[in-house]
Amino acid sequence: QVRLVESGGGLVQPGASLRLSCVASGHSASTYAVGWFRQAPGKEREFVGYISGSGLTTSYANFVKARFTISKDNAKNTVYLQMNSLKEEDAGVYFCAAATRGGLRVDEYDYWGQGTQVTVSS
Repeated sequence: QVRLVESGGGLVQPGASLRLSCVASGHSASTYAVGWFRQAPGKEREFVGYISGSGLTTSYANFVKARFTISKDNAKNTVYLQMNSLKEEDAGVYFCAAATRGGLRVDEYDYWGQGTQVTVSS
């Protein structure tokens, strides 16, 4: 059974940075692609970015390019989402998810974490 646990969320001011972590168990991190999604209150879950199992391929939503970076440490079975220059509209619950292949859609992912809250407010 694949299990994903996110951490690192919190309350920050606009312009600040946060690094989210997604620790995987039950599988090797190099086996699955890991995606990050977010969901604001009253809105649908949306794609943020993903990283391939090898770590060689990443893809990002247009609204986070150049501000967010996804990386992974296969030895630690951990994927990171580094978020810089945070805006109030970046607030929401951030989820990591695992899939055999990375994708942009929620239904392409088989396993999900419980999410971590990110609040951006002055």
